[in-house]
Amino acid sequence: MAMIRSPAVAGLFYPADIQQLRHDVQQLLSHAKFHDTKPKALIVPHAGYIYSGAIAATAYVSLKTISTRIQRVVLLGPAHRVAVYGMALPSVDVFATPLGAVRLDTKLIQEIEHLPQVMVSDAAHALEHSLEVQLPFLQSMLGEFSLLPLAVGMTSAEAVAEVLDHVWGGEETLIVVSSDLSHYLPYDAAQQTDLGTVQSILQFSRSIEQAQACGNIPINGLILAARKHHLKPQLLDLRNSGDTAGSRDHVVGYAAIAFS
Repeated sequence: MAMIRSPAVAGLFYPADIQQLRHDVQQLLSHAKFHDTKPKALIVPHAGYIYSGAIAATAYVSLKTISTRIQRVVLLGPAHRVAVYGMALPSVDVFATPLGAVRLDTKLIQEIEHLPQVMVSDAAHALEHSLEVQLPFLQSMLGEFSLLPLAVGMTSAEAVAEVLDHVWGGEETLIVVSSDLSHYLPYDAAQQTDLGTVQSILQFSRSIEQAQACGNIPINGLILAARKHHLKPQLLDLRNSGDTAGSRDHVVGYAAIAFS
């Protein structure tokens, strides 16, 4: 019998009702500006859809013209709930959302499970939202695909880049790094900070700090890998919760960046 990781934040970060979720994601995607970039990798935010869904949609809608080619998704996000030393795989067979089941990619798991920075921790994945909130968007854009989910903890950019190298593949493999930007700065300060962070990413400066992005380690790893594979980064969207659904006193920053 397949082991399943059930949704942890359905009804919190996004609707638990299948019809409502399908409607909300389609609305977000249909209102998102389309950039014809054919991404190999994306950086996307992971807050509740009311806050960051529109920015995430700008990233995902860029897959429109290549969605039929993508068969597998390598999804990396920071471990928020459990201390992880390295990068954690789950031991389950399937990640479930209200939109259905996504099977894990056993071939990709075998490619990396021998690496010293890769471990197995179901605890790291059980309540983690940074990966889960991406799945309904991916399910809506891609249909059928297999998944390699990695909760990234205390490790180096080089360790992340090594894992990405093992699973890089061709146009059938999409890499997604889940990260928000600055947290709880006043609106104007956040705009300034986040713009600086984005400029650093676009210039392949792998010095992104934790205060600039909660997913700074997977972002820095992606920057290393993207430079090696001669990808070009492009900013698709940059906003914060003060622009979408929150007060401007303390905001969280969100960017959508494509690497093509």
